[in-house]
Amino acid sequence: MLERIRQWIERRKGRQIGEHDFSNLPEPKTSGNLLLDDCRLIILDLETTGLNPARDEVIAIGAVAIQGGVIHLDDQFDLILRRPELNIDETVLIHGIGNEALTHGHETQDALLYLLEWMNGDPILAYHSAFDQKFLEKALKLQIGYTRNHLWMDAADLLPALFPDIKPGGKGLDHWAEHFGLEFSTRHHAAADAMATAELTLIAINKAIKDGVKTVEQLNTKLQYHRRLQNMHRF
Repeated sequence: MLERIRQWIERRKGRQIGEHDFSNLPEPKTSGNLLLDDCRLIILDLETTGLNPARDEVIAIGAVAIQGGVIHLDDQFDLILRRPELNIDETVLIHGIGNEALTHGHETQDALLYLLEWMNGDPILAYHSAFDQKFLEKALKLQIGYTRNHLWMDAADLLPALFPDIKPGGKGLDHWAEHFGLEFSTRHHAAADAMATAELTLIAINKAIKDGVKTVEQLNTKLQYHRRLQNMHRF
């Protein structure tokens, strides 16, 4: 992957970020008639300096693509951003990203532009996606002026929506992984967490297809219905 990034950076040398033609970036896809058993889905995870998107910043991005019931190990994204000015004292023990890594990371604008091209406008899933969506949209807007809306779905809703009778003992990624017998050697690392989420997402998508869910739009509708039910049960 690093070689692909180097080649990409070479191609865009000489262009300033402000001169980038966003019309050449892939157009975000809508759910439309995207077939669930064939379309490419992006499973994404971020590491940040904290939990507040108004105050904290993205420092690492990990993602992996799944398509046709397969996690494509040659289709991944894993970058630490160059953000030496940020204070990571409160979170370094969680994600393990220190000042040296942030000093030698990839230029933030280049990394974000490369991410957009790599994602190719495909639907994005993340575990508790509202967190990742807020942080990524903020970074894209502030760093490169990008404001297009992508299709996001929450893997944390996906699992209970498709396995309503399963009570994994909690709502976290680790609870579901334990239930399905998955073991993850590394956690709280963006690429590793994206891979863990991808494995659980594949289990859920296979179940959805068996249940007759054929398109991303039908899956998204199922998730929205699940969220409405959850909200009703809170009252």
